[in-house]
Amino acid sequence: MQIDSQSGLLREARYIPSPNCDDRPEQCDIDVLVIHNISLPPADFGGPYIEQLFTNCLQVDHHPYFEGICELRVSSHLLIRRDGEIIQFVPFHKRAWHAGESSFQGRNRCNDFGIGIELEGTDDIPFEDIQYQKLVEITRALQARYPGIIKEHIVGHSDIAPGRKTDPGPAFNWSDFLSKL
Repeated sequence: MQIDSQSGLLREARYIPSPNCDDRPEQCDIDVLVIHNISLPPADFGGPYIEQLFTNCLQVDHHPYFEGICELRVSSHLLIRRDGEIIQFVPFHKRAWHAGESSFQGRNRCNDFGIGIELEGTDDIPFEDIQYQKLVEITRALQARYPGIIKEHIVGHSDIAPGRKTDPGPAFNWSDFLSKL
């Protein structure tokens, strides 16, 4: 995997630009990787709805669950689908809106210095082997580009927003993932 230093894009990803991003603060080192999970509607995989959510065009009338989230303005840098497809929504040098109210090692606003990767899944359904394989490859590329992303700076959304978020959840195999880095 390779990150283009000019565009901030992963060359192996399909790029679908999200409007839900902005510039990071000046003099801000990118040194945290946040792992999330998402499925829309919940526990339904493979549809167009995650892309629609991250590009502000979620079709509310397609599922009752969407009424409660259609006004959200959120994004992530990457999504890894269950079949291993990688979609990039925000260039890595930009701030994606993935972490919300959050804190890591005494620093608030993790979106400022973090990269967010969504895995298509839920807290309690095991992730696919191909998702872990792609996540490992991506993480290695990110660590080469952003050396501050050490193992101790790879966290779950639940770690930076405890009590508010639970992802990636108990189905995520942290020990296996981290051992392959």
